[in-house]
This record gives sequence, structure tokens and C-alpha cells, in this order.
Amino acid sequence: MSKLDKIEELQEIIQQDSTNFQARRELAVLLMDCGYNEEALQHLLYLTQTFTQDDGLFYNLGIVYEKMKKFNRAKEAYTKAIELAPDLIDAIYNLGLVHLELKEYDSAIECFEKVTATDSDDSNSYFNIGLAYLKKDDLVNALDYFQKTIDLNDEDIYAHFYLGNILKELGDTKAAKDEFNKVLKYSPDYSWAYFNLAVINYEEGDFEQAKTNLQNTIEFNPADDEAYKILAKIQCKEENYFEAVDTLNNAITNCGATGDLYYMTAQAFALAQDFIDAENSYNLAIKNFQTLTIPVQLVKDKLNKIKE
Repeated sequence: MSKLDKIEELQEIIQQDSTNFQARRELAVLLMDCGYNEEALQHLLYLTQTFTQDDGLFYNLGIVYEKMKKFNRAKEAYTKAIELAPDLIDAIYNLGLVHLELKEYDSAIECFEKVTATDSDDSNSYFNIGLAYLKKDDLVNALDYFQKTIDLNDEDIYAHFYLGNILKELGDTKAAKDEFNKVLKYSPDYSWAYFNLAVINYEEGDFEQAKTNLQNTIEFNPADDEAYKILAKIQCKEENYFEAVDTLNNAITNCGATGDLYYMTAQAFALAQDFIDAENSYNLAIKNFQTLTIPVQLVKDKLNKIKE
């Protein structure tokens, strides 16, 4: 019997006998598993009003609220479940996730530390502690916990990725590149790893490798406008101005028109001595001033200069 057929069967049972609590409990779990969160919620609320000391019901209630992104309600439900069953590790872990969503980072760390005190090999909890410290801008502790995550699970690409970002922030670009390459070892289509490698390559002056990584970034995420911008900057440095224009036009097509992209296009045309197209692009940059991150007057000054 499929889950949907079972749901229909249980609904019929409850229609005939609304006090069949076992059927209602089973129905709530099935509805939750199938993504019918509103319907599951109604049954769980009904049941928790009757069985006020049932930790499993409050735990499931927390899951439903969490799925519905009602995080304060989820926190209340998980907290109640833990009050009833202090060793309910799954509820403690989920409560930690809710605290992260609510930006209650110290409370999140406390929850995940309780989990690791019970299971010292729980790499997910170490990862989440690292994430909480990262959100607190405590890079040293974040680095430590992401490393603990990797020590337990080397295939955790997100731990490698965050660790790479921290190492880059701390100035250890060689180690950062190693981490981003580890991400790509396990997930060859992870565009942000290519992008971060490209940024390091660009800052180090390794334009050829930067271009390769930027092209990979764009291949796997055509909507990454920053990748197009850096690629266009490199092409301009190499005096390939019309290649830069093509790159920026692709960015406009794939990411949407912005004042910044039109401004960069105008700059590339101007460097290529194509002042007519440069003038048109400057005008488009001014027209899209809402998405221009430089002063409009600066664009107007450059426009007036090429008109002279």
C-alpha cells in the first residue's frame, strides 16, 4: 500500500472514530513525511492537548513547525519534548538547528555540545558548532570545529568550503586553495569553490588560472555576476577589450541588466577606442542608476569626457 493510500485509509478510520488516537498519530507522521505540514500540524496539536506528557508528539510538532519555518514555535515544541525526556538527543540536535535559524548562537552551541558529549563522532554537530562560531565572527573557534568535522568526515564539502574561507581571511591562501580543491574533489560542480579559487588566483596575479576557474564558475552557475566582472577585468588588463564586452553582455543576458555591468561595458568600449558604443553604455549605466555602486556624477563626468 502506498503512503497516499494509507493516508486515505487512516482518514476514513478517524472520520468513523475521532478518538482513535493511534490512527491519528500514525496519520500525523505520514502527513508530515509526505509534506502535508498544515494537515499534520492540526492532528499533532489535537494530540498534544490530550497527551500532554508525550515527548514524541512534541518532538514531531517541533519538526512540523521547523519545516514550516515557524522557528519560535519549533523552539517551544522541542524544549517541551526535552523537558519531558532530557536525553532525547534528536530533539536537542534539532533545537540547536532552530537556535541557529533564530541567530541564538550561544544557545545553539550549547545544544550541539550536549550532542557531542553523548556522541563524540557526530561530525554534523561539530560542523554546526563551527557555523555558530563563524556567525559570531569567532574565526579561531570556527576553524577548530570545521577541522574537527573534517577529521571525522573528510567528504563534508561544506566544512572544507567554510574552512577555506576562514584560511583565506586569515591570509593562508595556500591552505585555503587546498580546501577549495578538496571541495571540488568531492563535488566537481561546486561553483563557489571555483569562484573562490579564481579570486585567490586573481589577487596573486595568476590570470590564466583565474580565467579557467572563472569559466568553470560560470559554466556551473551562469547567474554569478561577480565571476563575469572579474573575468572582464582580466580581459581588459590583457587588452582583450571586445572579449570583455562579450563577457559583460553575457552577464547582462544571464544575470540581468545593472548599472554596474553597463558601466564596465562602457569602460571596455572606451579602452578599445569605440567611443560611440561607450557613450551608449554610459547612458545605460545612468539609466540604471538604482543598481550603480559608483556615484552617478562620476559616470556623467566620464560620458562628458568622451564627448569632448
